[in-house]
Amino acid sequence: MNIRLFKPSLGKEELDNIKEAFERSWIGLGPNVNEFEEQWAKFLGAKSAIGLNSATAALHLALAVFNFPKGKKVLVPSLTFSSTASSILYNGLVPVFVDSDPVTLGMDINDMKCKYDKDVVAVMPVHYAGHPVLMEELVPWAKEKGLKIIEDCAHTSGSLYKGVNLGLWGDIGCFSFEEKKLMTTGDGGMMVTNQPELFKDVKAMRWVGIDKDNWKTAQAYTDANKDALHWFYELNVLGYKYNMNDLSAAIGLAQLKKLPEFNKRRGNIIEMYLDGLKGLDGVQPLLPFDPKKYVYQMFGIRAEKRDKLMIYLKSKGIATGCHYTPLSIQPLFKKWGNNCPFIEKEANKFITLPLHVDLSDDEVKYIINSLKEFCQG
Repeated sequence: MNIRLFKPSLGKEELDNIKEAFERSWIGLGPNVNEFEEQWAKFLGAKSAIGLNSATAALHLALAVFNFPKGKKVLVPSLTFSSTASSILYNGLVPVFVDSDPVTLGMDINDMKCKYDKDVVAVMPVHYAGHPVLMEELVPWAKEKGLKIIEDCAHTSGSLYKGVNLGLWGDIGCFSFEEKKLMTTGDGGMMVTNQPELFKDVKAMRWVGIDKDNWKTAQAYTDANKDALHWFYELNVLGYKYNMNDLSAAIGLAQLKKLPEFNKRRGNIIEMYLDGLKGLDGVQPLLPFDPKKYVYQMFGIRAEKRDKLMIYLKSKGIATGCHYTPLSIQPLFKKWGNNCPFIEKEANKFITLPLHVDLSDDEVKYIINSLKEFCQG
């Protein structure tokens, strides 16, 4: 056996879309990106969506649109990928790390409230592994405090939570299409909002400051010379090279059509895992997975003998991982960290198990039997 931890599921549809882009000889920022943005907005029920080269870029720009004063603070979970907190530093802001709820591993709402002070301007909930943060509690509190809400949805795509799609509870939602995610564009991301005015400068911000669709100061000039000035652009904002390209969007358009089936298959695999783990001593599911309701990018367990179990599974040809080392104990964030005691200790039990749509039932059974052999041996 050689079972991968994550794996993109790609086929003829993606190749056909790429071939069309090749034949059109337009593989940069172009019509495929526009179509993918429209389709993603429709899929989520968002008023506006903008494609980027990564979710990291999406998180950076999601904070940047608010132009917060330098040195202000942002509440962010310790248990997340580096991009969530790094985007805070990119904007000259200060991360305030929040501990994890012991059950769901999402932001601990009480710890979040305790760490708030008058310098906090935003909160960045992360739907860890795909399990929803308690947004019905977080959102009213944040709005009462005048905080902006940026949802990190890198681990979920298409979850309805209490009647609202994850990504649309806050001001801006950010999604990832990196190769290990629920669907992929190779690398890529998307930011969405139901407040389109927030995105008035984002197309320029993602493409070195250029937005030909949104000329501002020279409108009369370009109207008067429209045919001659097709080349014209103006720079009104500081931009980055964050745009998605048509090759990535070509893959994304094919993947999006498959996403509902992808999500269903992942749910079936998680149900097999949950059934197989029942009654095992020393091992329990990472969080209260509910695959009939929510979409999960990762599945994992908490194990008392984490390292020994990982080595054992490796000997059986089963890849594993650990998501994540809490940011509050990472050297980069040390001066703001060591303040999330639960997750800083509990993360030493985490093991991420294989989860991807091409994982066969026999492979899942093999993983479960290997876990049983370890626990009973």
